[in-house]
Amino acid sequence: QVQLVESGGGLVQAGGSLRLSCAASGRTFSSYSMGWFRQAPGKEREFVAAISRSGGNTDYADSVKGRFTISRDNAKNTVYLQMNSLKPEDTAVYYCAGSQARFLMAIETIGSRYDYWGQGTQVTVSS
Repeated sequence: QVQLVESGGGLVQAGGSLRLSCAASGRTFSSYSMGWFRQAPGKEREFVAAISRSGGNTDYADSVKGRFTISRDNAKNTVYLQMNSLKPEDTAVYYCAGSQARFLMAIETIGSRYDYWGQGTQVTVSS
């Protein structure tokens, strides 16, 4: 069992930055590809970013490319999402998720393929 705990959310003005963190329990963090998803009120959950076990492969939703950066520190069992140039449409609850991955470079962009989820952290961007 893996537990994921997000932190770093908050209220920020448009154009500002936030860094989300997701701390994982257990000693098998490096076995999981990790992802960030978000869900705005009245909308479906959507993919934001994903990173492979090794950190060598990443993918982003078109809406965040060039503004968000996903990274991980396997020694600290933590995955990060650096969010720059935030827009009001980025307002959502952000969730991290883990997917047990066989291959070092594998990533997942589909939420249903993730095995574990955090409780979420609210990000609010004011205009």
